[in-house]
Amino acid sequence: MKLASLSRSLLRSATVLAFALTATACATNPGDSGASDAAYRVSDPLEIPNRFVFAANEAADVLVIRPAAEVYVGIVPDPVRDAIHNFIDNLMAPLYIANNLLQGNVEGATNATGRFMTNTILGVGGLADVATQAGIPHAPEDFGQTLAVWGVGDGPYLVLPLLGPSNLRDTAGYAVDTVGDPVRIWAYGTDHKGAYMTRGIVSAIDRRSEVLKEVDDLRRNSLDFYATVRSLYQQQRRAAINNNKAPATPEFPDFSTQQPKP
Repeated sequence: MKLASLSRSLLRSATVLAFALTATACATNPGDSGASDAAYRVSDPLEIPNRFVFAANEAADVLVIRPAAEVYVGIVPDPVRDAIHNFIDNLMAPLYIANNLLQGNVEGATNATGRFMTNTILGVGGLADVATQAGIPHAPEDFGQTLAVWGVGDGPYLVLPLLGPSNLRDTAGYAVDTVGDPVRIWAYGTDHKGAYMTRGIVSAIDRRSEVLKEVDDLRRNSLDFYATVRSLYQQQRRAAINNNKAPATPEFPDFSTQQPKP
């Protein structure tokens, strides 16, 4: 009962925040074809504290996360890493389906359902990505994207501890996706919190392992790495919201377990 009460409380809080964002949103709707360049500028009134959090995240990455990802790549064969990535992503499918439905995207929900069923049944519980081989497109959707489709503006840019770049809208979306995560609900309802935490750690290392060279190149070539990451995050989120492919730039890692790599 305590778990259910806490979940409802968190969901209510996140929903209130979402509607508050909707009421105060003043950014141009990213779906508008006539959106001006101003829509792609990042509002960063909290830049000073954001930079402090960014520096702490960088330290954690350099000292812990990146070395762990290097070891992971070094000792785990490629096919096994692919299977782990596929399995973790397949666990997120119910959230993809739900967010597509909330966005009114019936085709997206159908594709997400088809991928989930195909990979779960034919892909041995999601270890193999049979759906991609069958031509079913993969388009992850989160509640931050759903809020954007509903007309909610970005809000100020935020750098979250360990989770990395975000904004007020996407942080609210992350809270809702966390509450609705089927794995979290199962883990906390059956006293398997260790399994939930393990998935989060493995997911973070898996995602980081996929962009080792790209992030190193960004760090080396950026005059201001913070500003570069901020710009890339904005571009990638706009592309995801518009259901377009991301710009031809490497993806900065997001260590959240709720937003798998597109």
